[in-house]
This record gives sequence, C-alpha cells and structure tokens, in this order.
Amino acid sequence: MAEAPARTIGDRGIVGDMETAALVARDGTIDYLCWPSLDSPTIFADLLDAGTGGAFTLSPRLDDPRRMQLYVPDTNVLITRWMALEGSAEVVDLMPHPDAAATLGARCLIRRVTVTQGTVGFNACCAPRFDYARERPRVDVEGRSARFVGADLALRLHASMPLRAGDAAATADFTLAAGDSAWFVLGEDALVAPDDAAVQAAVAATAAAWRRWLGHASYRGRWREQMMRSALALKLLTSARHGSIAAAATFSLPEATGAGRNWDYRATWIRDASFTVYAFMRLGFVDEAEHFRRWAGERVMQADRDHPIRVMYAIDGSEAADEQELDHLKGHAGSRPVRIGNAAHAQTQLDIFGELLDSTYLSNKYGAAMSHAGWQHVRGIVDFVIAHWQEPDAGIWEMRSAPRHFLHSRVMCWVALDRAIRLAKKRSLPAPLVAWSEARDAIVEDVWTHFRHPIHGHFVQERGGTALDAALLMMPLVRFVSSTDPVWLSTLDAIGRELRDDGLVYRYRNADGLEGGEGAFTTCTFWYAECLARAGRLEEAQLMLEKGIAYGNNLGLFAEEQDRRGVALGNFPQALTHLAFISAAYFLDRRLDPGYRPNWQP
Repeated sequence: MAEAPARTIGDRGIVGDMETAALVARDGTIDYLCWPSLDSPTIFADLLDAGTGGAFTLSPRLDDPRRMQLYVPDTNVLITRWMALEGSAEVVDLMPHPDAAATLGARCLIRRVTVTQGTVGFNACCAPRFDYARERPRVDVEGRSARFVGADLALRLHASMPLRAGDAAATADFTLAAGDSAWFVLGEDALVAPDDAAVQAAVAATAAAWRRWLGHASYRGRWREQMMRSALALKLLTSARHGSIAAAATFSLPEATGAGRNWDYRATWIRDASFTVYAFMRLGFVDEAEHFRRWAGERVMQADRDHPIRVMYAIDGSEAADEQELDHLKGHAGSRPVRIGNAAHAQTQLDIFGELLDSTYLSNKYGAAMSHAGWQHVRGIVDFVIAHWQEPDAGIWEMRSAPRHFLHSRVMCWVALDRAIRLAKKRSLPAPLVAWSEARDAIVEDVWTHFRHPIHGHFVQERGGTALDAALLMMPLVRFVSSTDPVWLSTLDAIGRELRDDGLVYRYRNADGLEGGEGAFTTCTFWYAECLARAGRLEEAQLMLEKGIAYGNNLGLFAEEQDRRGVALGNFPQALTHLAFISAAYFLDRRLDPGYRPNWQP
C-alpha cells in the first residue's frame, strides 16, 4: 500500500458537541482532541507531535486510495472516504449533539465505518495520551470494550468487534464486505456499551438536530452554502453551557513553519466573540447572540472599575490560563515551542472596549433591552475609555514589543463612546452625553491630526509612523470614516499596494518584536473585500471574496493564515476568519442587489 501523504494543517474536518471538538485528517486519523472541554488537556495530539501525541487511526487496507472529505449536508457530521480500484469505504465521524445525547447516555465520539464497494480490511488503533501526551494511560481490554485509565481521567471505548490491548492502546483488525458497517464509540467512563440501533439512532438524531438549528437561518443570498458552513463551524466553537465563543479549536499551530509564533487560541477573546454576535445576528441566530451577551454581561458585572473587562477569558468565564511551554512535544512540522495558555491575557488592548460595546449596542437594538445594572457597568466602561484612550497599548495583533499608540485602538475607543451615546439616546438612558460627545470628538480630531502619512496623507498604523496595518480596514466597517472619503480611498489603495499579494493580505510588514515572519492573515482578505464593496468597486470585491473563499479547505473551513502558496497556517478553524467572511459576503450580497440603498445605521 502507498504511504499516506503528509498532513497539512488544513487537511482536516472538525466535529464536536459544543463542549469540545476533534479534528479528523483526510486519511481518517483523529489526531487532535481535548477532553472533556475545548480548553482541557489533549487526549489526542499527534497534530503537534506525530507518533507521540496520541491518535485514533482507522485505515483501510487499500492500494493507493483517493481520499476525500465532506459533511452530511447542513450538519457537522463528517464523512471521510477512501476510493480505490479494488474497493471503497467511508467513515462517519461525529459527537452527539446535546439534543441527541440521550440516545447513548453519555458524551462521546462516534466512528461508524461502512464499505461501499468490494471487500475491505481495516486496521484501527485508539491510542490516547492524556494530559498533553505527558501520561500514557493503563489499558484494560475485555471483549468489545476497553478502558483507558490515568491519574485524573478515565475513558471507555466500545466497539462492534473484539478489541486487543496494544502499546497503551486498543486495536482491532477486521474485514467488511460491501454494505457492512462497524463502529467505535469513545467517551466518558460511564458510557454503557450501545448496540447497532443505538449508534445509528445517535447519528440520525445528531444530523436532525444540526438541520433544525440551521433551519433558523434567515440568509438566502448568493453564498448561502459557504455561509452556512461558516455558521456551523462557529457553532462548534460556541459553548452550549456557557455561551462563550472560542477563538479557535486548537493551540500552538504555527503562523510560520519552524518559528516560535505558536499560540493557544482555546479561549474567548472579547474582540472575536463580539464580532461573532454580529455574524450570528446577521444570519438570524439571535439566541446565540443573546447567550453571549449574557455571558459577557456577567464578566462586566464581576469586573472592577479600574479594569472593567479582560482581553480574554477561559471558556467558563474564569481568568485565562497563564502561558506555558510543553517542551516534550516537537510541535507541528517541528515548530517549537508548543504553548498552552496565552500571556496576552495580561496585556492592555484598548480596542476591546469598542468591540464589546458595539456588540452590546447591536444586541440591545435587535434584542432585549439593557437592565439598569447593566447600564451602570456600561457607564463604567465609558469612564475607563475616556480616562485611558490616549495611552499606548499592545493593539489588536497583541504585539509583544513595547506598547504603542495604534490607530486601530484609537478608532475602537471612538466606537465604544459612539455606541454608548447611541444606546443612551435610543433607550433614553441617563448619561452625561455632552462630556461623552466631547471625548468622542476629541478622538476624531486626534486620529485625523496625528495618524496620517506625512507625505501621502493616508492613515497609518501608529501615531507619527509611516507603516500600514490591515487593521485600518476596520475604519469604514465600524463607520468611523466614509467608505468613499478620499483619504480613506487613498488608504485602501496603499494597503492594496503594500500589504496585498494577489488574494493574500498581510497584517503589517514592520517589526513586531517576534522572531521570523508570518503568513498572510485570512481575515484581512475578507476585510479588504468588504472595503472594496463599500467603496463601490464591486467587481474587484467579488473577485477578492472568491479568492478568499478558495483559501478555505475543501470543506469550507478557514485557518488563521496562509503561506505564499495559499497553504493553511496557524490555528484551525479560526472563528475570526469565518466571521470576516460572513460580514463581507453579507454586505456584498446586499450591495449587488439592484434595489440596494445605503444605510448608515450600524
């Protein structure tokens, strides 16, 4: 049999139950899974150290099969197929949806393999490595069940065929004829062995639950299929229990192969999650937006006035974990160090207040009215912004160099004040509107006076500088500047010349205090496309959007970045990229409508 090709970051699908998620490679290997939660230690991490991190392999004995993946339409139920001249087979991977969990009585991962042509033999090996591969569990096998036991965790594996004990693993070799199926169910220690009917019922109930959820979508535009896949991916990153939204499913996947730009994204960034509110509301998923608004409101309620909100939080709303390095793991493609936790949680990033109050304004505009207590905390945030907007910070890109005066942070401080003023007026809430308006206008004056190129006049990354930053693309998107203002159009053209390489858009070109370079930031491709659309350059915008879509994998999932060949880099799938795509496609779809009328209400 031919050797399986090397797996790139993007050669994977994702399945999950809105508590955790697994990545399934195109060759049928599950090489990434944290358990029991998305921010828990891994039980499978071969993605970060092949052969050491732990994996659940399922391999057909076929000669040079073609491998492909697809989702059962309108669901997060993944199919991986192998097709060869002598036979073909497929495996269905899923985690039961919470609405379908009762069918098996415990949280679990289901793998159901079926031969579709010929007679095919299989090798299966479930080899978890607990606690980020720092612990090899004891394996007890009895008949069709196995138990993996560690110091603080125990898991059960049930199968439809006999299992054998391997090297800290449970294995099986079996053969199926066309039409025959076999299954594996890995889950909580309390998991009771199911029968064929129960497994099939869980698969069917999960598919039905995902279709019901997607049925609430109101979008019917040109890019509906891609939009719905992005919505389904975002839903997997949303905690059903807490309402928080993870920035990505993974940690420490490199932004540049072999370099040290490897970060943990399994936390809820206020910035990214606030953008998610916008995306969910645009697509008609109001409940998700409201659930996050309540979660964010609880964080604000618990904060003190000296620092009213953190950059990021753990999934359950507690303080985000400190950064650590896992020296025992080699890293994806040898990219070290492997990091868990994120030191950026202690940074000052002033832009988060704008994103938070923008999402708060939208939630109150289209959803439930704000409580009196909630408004008092909003006023506390506004007071903090007024007191600190002139200070330097780490910025949206979480620079690890000395704090700087970033234009994007200034603009988002303006957004915080602007949305609070709008909300006070819309809901007739008590506020010192004159003082707030004066502070808001002072930010406008500061931006137009101190953040312009000394020769060309376009906007720049930082005060007194000349470098560009793709974060400037947010300026018209948050209504700070008209999308057709001459200075903005000059900025857009400058970004196109200096930060864009065809469909790839880089965040910036100047030094950021870290070693090595990085890939193009996929989010920025979609921001750029939306800015083109808002400027009326519709043909350019549509082509840019389609190029951005092409940077997703064959399943429609986006990684954080791309290398010069368009190959995925960084954590995967990344929420912010899917959010930027939804925003750009939604606006461009409206703009292409012959009956479009501009609307300046955010």
